[in-house]
Amino acid sequence: MNRTLDKSAACAINTASMNGKRGAIFDWDGVIINSAKHHDISWDRLAAESGYVLPEGHFVKGFGRKNDFIIPEILGWTRDPEEISRLSLRKEEFYREVVREIGITALPGVESWLHTLRDAGVACVIGSSTHRKNIVTTLEVLGLEAFFFDIVSAEDVKQGKPDPEVFLTAAARIGVEPSCGVVFEDALVGIAAAKAASMRVVAVATTESREKLAHADWVVDRMDELNVAELWAN
Repeated sequence: MNRTLDKSAACAINTASMNGKRGAIFDWDGVIINSAKHHDISWDRLAAESGYVLPEGHFVKGFGRKNDFIIPEILGWTRDPEEISRLSLRKEEFYREVVREIGITALPGVESWLHTLRDAGVACVIGSSTHRKNIVTTLEVLGLEAFFFDIVSAEDVKQGKPDPEVFLTAAARIGVEPSCGVVFEDALVGIAAAKAASMRVVAVATTESREKLAHADWVVDRMDELNVAELWAN
């Protein structure tokens, strides 16, 4: 754990002024769910329909990125804004189709951790580069809607991770100072975004090795290993 004294002191001051309000900001894919298979299938369906070729290793390179970066920069399919938008929306339609077809479950430990946070009075919000309809659809399938105060999705921000905009926006939605927010991430670009937002970050080792995630404040295999008091210790 690599918290600084200054950050802990700031959190103590801020939580005191906000009646102890604390916030948990969750990335989506790889943190709440493992949707790698669903997204992989949806990219395959999009490529088959559109006639584009998927380069080798594209899926790993795109972890945590928005489609409007993936399509031109990783896939190299097009730089035309209208075509990027069309392809992006169609890909997400395929994703929701796949979720409904084969189903999806929360990662081990997620639901029990959400119960723990709710019981402790910690406000929870989703901050993800995933499209809102995808998150809403999946939350309904999982039955976890009631745990989250709000959703900040791809449509709500201009800059994708590693820019901190998504996490700063999410913290603002729940009225939490950045220094008192804890981000839950699995992707390296997401950890970078959390650090840029001056937030502490828990890395969940679902898509990257623990070694690669070691620069996060905490690294876990599943979230119910965590302790609320430790995460928000003064």
